[in-house]
Order: sequence, then C-alpha cells, then structure tokens
Amino acid sequence: MKIRIAPSILSADFSRIADAVRTAEAAGADLIHIDIMDGHFVPNLTLGPQIVAALKKQTSLPLDVHLMVENPRSFIPLFHDAGADWISIHLEASRHLHKDVTSIRELGAKAGLALNPATPLHLMREIIGELDFVLLLTVNPGWGGQKFIPSSMMKIRRLKDWIREEKLAAAVEIDGGVNLANFEDLIRAGADIFVAGSSIFRADDPAAVIRRMKAVAAGCGRKGRGG
Repeated sequence: MKIRIAPSILSADFSRIADAVRTAEAAGADLIHIDIMDGHFVPNLTLGPQIVAALKKQTSLPLDVHLMVENPRSFIPLFHDAGADWISIHLEASRHLHKDVTSIRELGAKAGLALNPATPLHLMREIIGELDFVLLLTVNPGWGGQKFIPSSMMKIRRLKDWIREEKLAAAVEIDGGVNLANFEDLIRAGADIFVAGSSIFRADDPAAVIRRMKAVAAGCGRKGRGG
C-alpha cells in the first residue's frame, strides 16, 4: 500500500492557510488533513465547513476531514457537502457506528474510524471490514505539537497484522508526534498514511520536510515492515 503524507493544517499559520495548502501540494503531499473539534468531545474548538469549502477551491488534493465531535452523524453531511473526500469519526463518539460509517460511504466519501490512544483495537472488530481506513491517534487529541506516545508503535503493528491476517482493505493512518526522527520506524511498524502538523508547518522550510518524508518512504519501501 502506498505511503501517503497528509499535512495537518491545524499547525499552519491561519492567516496564510491557503498558501500553506498550496505549498504542501507543490511539495508532493498526498492529502490535506483537517481537524474538526467541537469544544465538547475535545476541549479545543477549531474549524467549520466554511473553511473546508474554501480550501476545496485551493487544492486538487483530497481533503481528509477528522471529526473530533460529539454526535458525528449531524456533522457528516455538512462536511461532505463542503468538500470532504475522506471523513473519519471517533469510535468513542458514535452510538451507532455501522449506521454512521455507512452514511459516509453512501455519500461517496472514504470512511474512517478514529481511535484515541487508550481505546483498544478489538472494539472495532464488527466494523473494521466496512472501513477504508483506521486513524490511530498517537497523541491525546485536542492540541498540536505533542510527543508521540511510545506504546502506539505496538498498537500500529497489531493493527497492521490484523488487517493482513484477515485480508482487509483498510489503510492505517496515524496522527500525532510524527516527525523525521521516527518516520522510518513508523513505516516499518505498518503505518500507511502519516498526518504531520508541527513537524511540517513549524519548520523553517515546510516543503523540504515533506520532500524528505517522501524520499524516506521511497527509500524504505515495504521491506522489513512489521519487524
């Protein structure tokens, strides 16, 4: 499965957010990751569908919208209509996962399920076969710039092993503490899609960070994965 880089605009300069997206696209990013927080499911409050709609006009890249919200069902159509191509909801926030995941796919978007760091993988056993991707939070949600939680490495390996053993189609996306220092190890653990915010947009040269990640991914390949 192709390695994809998904810069998170939560860490970009909001006064130049369109420029940040265009820079990421020109540098070879594969997706643009957009964190939506409602001030309830997580304490922070961030973007609404209007920003997603505005960014849709600025890039040809798929918009990967991560809904960190209570009652995600009411948000799914709003963000799809605004231009979200990938939509992930939290296992911890949905009372009817199958219905919510199905609604995303029926709209034509890729459907993902997000798990907080302490949420066990087995809780998605009955739904994983319906998912296009699983988003593992590798920091506690709500704030950018946190350090990667070391125990997440084993969780990534376990998830990838499960997907392989059952021949599932879901990609493994990770979000939190991703940087050039741990990037290759995370590839080998089994991650397919890398959300990176601070390590890209707070660098002196964000484009150079993305290009370096792409080069590491190309050099690493899939040999030795999971070891």
